[in-house]
Amino acid sequence: MISIKNLRFSYKKQHRLFNDFSLEIEPGSILGLLGKNGAGKSTLLKLIGGIQTPQKGTLRINGFNPKERNPNFLADLYMVPEDFTLPPITINCYVKATAPLYPSFDNEKLDNLFAEFELKRPDHLNKLSHGQKKKFLIAFALATNCKILLLDEPTNGLDIPSKSTFRKMLVSSVSEEQLVIISTHQVKDIDTIIDKIVLIDGGIMVYHKDIAEISQSLRFETATSLAGIDNVLYSEKCPIGYRFILPSSDSQESVIDMELLFNAIVNKKIQQ
Repeated sequence: MISIKNLRFSYKKQHRLFNDFSLEIEPGSILGLLGKNGAGKSTLLKLIGGIQTPQKGTLRINGFNPKERNPNFLADLYMVPEDFTLPPITINCYVKATAPLYPSFDNEKLDNLFAEFELKRPDHLNKLSHGQKKKFLIAFALATNCKILLLDEPTNGLDIPSKSTFRKMLVSSVSEEQLVIISTHQVKDIDTIIDKIVLIDGGIMVYHKDIAEISQSLRFETATSLAGIDNVLYSEKCPIGYRFILPSSDSQESVIDMELLFNAIVNKKIQQ
């Protein structure tokens, strides 16, 4: 479980990024942490992981204070950062050196993930492309079976087939005891796998809802014209006319257009 209360954080010589920020997330979900570049998504993941320390407020992650860097805390949390550097060794050497740090690590699961991502243990990390390195880190993260997985812009650098494989493997690899937080501004890459969203803008949480609740309370439609359509909450032009959002009148589930929803929230047309 993640519990954040009255968080305050700022980088030196910059404006305050988070001020009185609070958030609680239960295990058993894949949460999309959405926001524009610079909204504070990566910083929030670093605060959860204990890489950054808040100036004020409390963070409790699975009962631990992240800034204390307790070994038991670190053994059950894994973060795939957006920017990373890997050592000049083979995949197999990396796994042998690092896997023992995670008590629930599953080597068989890792080999299955490698097969899906077309990676091999003898491969040398320095000879992999950026996309292949990202796939390696994602596979390793899933194989740790950590209770909390933090993925920062995981689809950056992946081609279309790899993005599809990522979505498939994430859904099939994560258990109900785990919590996965995916930070991204590429909302289309994760719209079919998340079950909750948190959208932050300028360090402020502006939206936090379950996907099921959104699909029942809003309708996402397309039409050649908006003439005669009442109660449009937000609309955008598209090649065949308009994409738009309406309030739902019958609680029937609607397929969510995540990109359209994101734009509507950022433009303050839909609120919490």
